[in-house]
Amino acid sequence: MFESKDRAELAKCGIVSLLDLALLVPKSFDDLSIKDEPNEGENVVEIECRFHHRKGSILFITAFCHTWECDVKIVIFNAKAWHFGAFKSGKKMFIHGKSSYTFGLWQFSNPKIITKTGGITPHYKSLLKDSVVQNFIEKYVSFNSLLQSGLNENEANFLMQIHENSAKSVEIIRNLEQNEANLQILKFIEIYNYIEKLSHKKLNFKARKFPVADISQWLGALPFTPTNDQLNAINDIRSDLESEFAARRVIMGDVGSGKTLVILAAALMNYPQISYLMAPTTILCEQIYAEALRLLPKGMRVLLVKSGDKKINFDEYDFVIGTHALLFQDLKPSNLIMVDEQHRFGSNQREKINRLTSDGEFKAHFLQFSATPIPRTLSMIQSELVKFSFLKQMPFKKEIHTQILQNSGFADFMSHLKNEISKGNQAIIVYPLVEESEKLVYQSLEEAEPFWKERFERVFVTHGKDKEKEEVLRQFRDNGELLLTTTVVEVGISLPRLSTILIVGAERLGLASLHQLRGRVGRNGGTGFCYLYTKLKNPPERLFKFAGTLDGFKVAEIDLKNRQGGDL
Repeated sequence: MFESKDRAELAKCGIVSLLDLALLVPKSFDDLSIKDEPNEGENVVEIECRFHHRKGSILFITAFCHTWECDVKIVIFNAKAWHFGAFKSGKKMFIHGKSSYTFGLWQFSNPKIITKTGGITPHYKSLLKDSVVQNFIEKYVSFNSLLQSGLNENEANFLMQIHENSAKSVEIIRNLEQNEANLQILKFIEIYNYIEKLSHKKLNFKARKFPVADISQWLGALPFTPTNDQLNAINDIRSDLESEFAARRVIMGDVGSGKTLVILAAALMNYPQISYLMAPTTILCEQIYAEALRLLPKGMRVLLVKSGDKKINFDEYDFVIGTHALLFQDLKPSNLIMVDEQHRFGSNQREKINRLTSDGEFKAHFLQFSATPIPRTLSMIQSELVKFSFLKQMPFKKEIHTQILQNSGFADFMSHLKNEISKGNQAIIVYPLVEESEKLVYQSLEEAEPFWKERFERVFVTHGKDKEKEEVLRQFRDNGELLLTTTVVEVGISLPRLSTILIVGAERLGLASLHQLRGRVGRNGGTGFCYLYTKLKNPPERLFKFAGTLDGFKVAEIDLKNRQGGDL
């Protein structure tokens, strides 16, 4: 593409592809064409100096303008010694600068003396000189080279117009912010170039090839019928396991879309090779473990690893489920690693389990499950760095009403809450902080606790620093009416009787977190209620958009627009 000597010079300022160079749009232009008629704006004219005088640091020059055939005034602010020689009486020259009509004369302020006239000269925001950049663009950027880079004719034409250094180029650049169509073309080319470069960063590692188990009989014998999306995701994973290269796949499904079945199917297809699943909480591990014992064939040996478990002989098991406690075990090399609620783990933790289970030159297939398409995950999907499968269909109909709650509606909320609890349903109230804060206008968990305990009987309280939180969640699931908590309930626990959630200070949370919290209600179908409580008189627009959709992918798009995706 670039000659080697040019490649090194271009790389100094971050230009590694042809589109990088083509997207180096001029920040401004000097129009050096001569206009015969006097006018306001940038002009190039030929002058002959008559006389000059100085007032402080300002130099005033009177000259005859041969181009316009009239006298003109030139003002140099902060004049240097060389200006006096340059604008000496009787000297002829071309000047370039802004002209305006003042006190009956055309005046130029701080013009440049130029030797070359005609044409339009671009200026670039670059470490390289303008002339060097221009030479590179003339040498490498052509209509055909842009087409070969993957652009269509319209996009290639647009970039060529910018770089032809004509009146049209000046017009495009000056009106870029106002011209939505042109701005969209430029943005698209930037995104395309970015994704194209990312796709070359993707590395392929070899995976061990094993026969993939046929699970069609098992699927047919399940006590329910899998959705088409679940079956498609299972087929995607089958293709991954049959490949000679280790796959990285994100399986993304809204809360309640049936990711657990896909996890079990993947482990069964990999049988009798060992599979690992890492999940963020013990309670979530226990739920998946219980489903594995219920649904997987009895001959498949499943292990639940908890914090504190030591000296495990992994040779005795086919499917291992655990929290980050797995990272501290002497794991046996594996062909399949799965991470549930992958956004709750740091990239170092995900990579550590990847390393622990790799086998020399071979890597394991890596499946990441996520209920919440956070902006970064969405960015990764768009970047093609990972493959992806979507679970959009729900095994049962889910009806959740989301509304923004302000002080005026609190009495109605209390009536609703008492009515739901009288039916045997449960509710969660999520607070932004555990302890009182002077900086926050909302009550903390500790401040609010007495209010709820006076009005309801079986009230449970927990938060992230509570060492007994998982036991509290279990007790609430079995016996509770009301749970007061922080966002610790965002992930994992299945509460079949939970019908209502109230999120205090909802505007303080990202939409991904709000969507996860909302996903706690109506887990097994039926009607659920999500209240977004705010003290703001004018809640942000994103909360109204969030309340208007239950689709996690639309939520992620709104979130991506608001928060951006992070640097990839």
